[in-house]
Amino acid sequence: MTDQCKAGKFMLGITGGVGSGKSRILAILKEDYGFHVIQADQVAKDLMQPGMESYLAVVGYLGPSVLLEDKSLDRAAMAEIIFHDPEKRRGVDERTHPLVWKAAMEEAMAAKEDRVVIEAAIPSKEFRDKCSEMWYVYTSRENRIKRLGENRGYTVEKTLAIMENQVSEETFRAFSDAVIDNNGTLEETRAQIQALLEHIF
Repeated sequence: MTDQCKAGKFMLGITGGVGSGKSRILAILKEDYGFHVIQADQVAKDLMQPGMESYLAVVGYLGPSVLLEDKSLDRAAMAEIIFHDPEKRRGVDERTHPLVWKAAMEEAMAAKEDRVVIEAAIPSKEFRDKCSEMWYVYTSRENRIKRLGENRGYTVEKTLAIMENQVSEETFRAFSDAVIDNNGTLEETRAQIQALLEHIF
């Protein structure tokens, strides 16, 4: 049992690849079951604002070349650096990931709801250890390509390039207690979530 569970919080982790429809799952959990929703990507973006912890850590590590004239982070410049230099990418990750998880857990503990869901695209032992349970949202490659084309205007090439940089389906499944097949209708997805939560509560 996690410390969060002992503290009266049920912590659910949601993970899955790009285009798998994690937002649909989060909306159902919030609207139908009263979960407080935390998205790790949004927490990370907030911490990259000028003066925030990740911003200070990244600028201190990479230097002022990643800043725009208004002192905000030049994300394109940062992406260019870490894309071509795996060591720099690891350095940025090592400095920012702990800050993101610290902020996410502080938000979770401060939430008035006793059910919290944290969504992150990258499964890890650290993520898994913080959760009472973790679910993997599975959607076929074909449906992910179709959805990202329709919803975000991504080309097939762009979607495939992103997919290739994400962890394998086997890794997603290895970290998860349950799999939600999100290829079907909204009603089918709702039924799977209901069944999983009935088993827990």
